Amino acid sequence: MLFIVTGGTIDKMPSYLPDGKTFDNDSKIFEETHLPDMLERGRFAGSFAINKLFMVDSLDMTDEHRKQILDATEDTEETQIVVTHGTDTMPETARYLERSKKLAAKTIVLTGAMLPYSIGEESDAMFNLGNAIGFVQILPSGIYVAMNGQAFEGNNVRKDVEAGVFKPLN
Repeated sequence: MLFIVTGGTIDKMPSYLPDGKTFDNDSKIFEETHLPDMLERGRFAGSFAINKLFMVDSLDMTDEHRKQILDATEDTEETQIVVTHGTDTMPETARYLERSKKLAAKTIVLTGAMLPYSIGEESDAMFNLGNAIGFVQILPSGIYVAMNGQAFEGNNVRKDVEAGVFKPLN
């Protein structure tokens, strides 16, 4: 299994507001990816590699970044790929990857978190990553988004900002 890291809230280091209790989820502070720690904490027993492409907030992601993700997914022999990604533009990246005919035999699952892994138990990061790992192993080839305990086809997903969940387009 290949994990591709691109940043997003899952890997953010939030800055805390003056009350010391509330964090600023708009923070764009990144250090290193938390993925190795998450895999160890979750006791992931499969063989894997991690390819850290970049660490950006998904609102700052461009088609040049998406091209890097596409190249990384096309250039690997691995057929099971999990991409950690920011939630704001995850559907756009999924649709971007959908265009590639070279990915037809691969299962690619994008996942992320609404709250950073670094804040602890309140984060949905471990839950979403665990689901993505399961989905990438059982779903047929295709591009998917795994959030909120569900897998969505990459060309049929949107983020409902008000509800804080992902939903199908139709």
